Amino acid sequence: MRRVEEFQELRPLLFSIAYRILGSVSEAEDAVQETWLRYEASPTQPASTKAFLSATVSRISIDVLRSARVRREEYVGPWFPEPLLADPYEDPARSAELADSVSMAALLLLERLSPLERAVFVLREVFGFGFGEVASAVGRSEAACRQLAVRARRHMDAGRARYETDRREREELAERFFDAFREGDVAGLRELLAADVQMVGDSGGKAPLWGKGVFGAENVARVLAAIVPPFVRIGGVVEPHEVNGQPGAIFRDRDGKVANTLTFDILGGQIQTIRAVINPDKLAHVGPVADAWAVLRETNQARRPTD
Repeated sequence: MRRVEEFQELRPLLFSIAYRILGSVSEAEDAVQETWLRYEASPTQPASTKAFLSATVSRISIDVLRSARVRREEYVGPWFPEPLLADPYEDPARSAELADSVSMAALLLLERLSPLERAVFVLREVFGFGFGEVASAVGRSEAACRQLAVRARRHMDAGRARYETDRREREELAERFFDAFREGDVAGLRELLAADVQMVGDSGGKAPLWGKGVFGAENVARVLAAIVPPFVRIGGVVEPHEVNGQPGAIFRDRDGKVANTLTFDILGGQIQTIRAVINPDKLAHVGPVADAWAVLRETNQARRPTD
């Protein structure tokens, strides 16, 4: 098999590793491309192409994350990962780990880890690499990697909530939510929201946002009910779509351009957290990006006294 064919076969895995380490679709794609350039330039064929490419993309991602963390500390408002509509890598033997590890909640927990801890956790816990492979990938001894893995697992377990795993139940709840959402049904929305639900957004200071967040079922239900009817009246579309492995939606303006994405965390048959990514820089890979300020102005103009 030629190098290009071997690489293309492993590209989904490489992207999935890079995305979980970086939390950025664009940076993950760049890391995969740099991995190809290094592989193409290598004078010898590695004994294991998978091991070589996985190690290369991991090291590149660790370096990128170290510099990205400085930028994230200066980020305006909450920082969320770039939304991922579909994970290109599939492994039936690890489907549960893969789905859980790509959720917004899990990726935000990974942000608490050091770049090395994050890479070790992703390779070991998510993708099931042996400690020898992990050690080779991150340039540390196996003993050191075991310690990194223990620390990372402890941090992740301490912050992890037990979200719903039954896909059908999640989908049914999401369907009910979007029905109430479109109709502006405050009571219907309130019934689906946890009492302490929070709705938070990532605009990066580049798009309109509802302050630092909206908290509590009553407040969130009323804000949601006020948003969608006028948005739909100006030709906007709420497109239910899985986002980061969880129920969510893509908001599009009348021209089909992306205004924002939405995703939920569901626990105990209720929505616990709603996260919106509104920063236009994080939406370009989803499709052409709308002018969120213009959409807001039109939406406000379309409001009726009863909204």
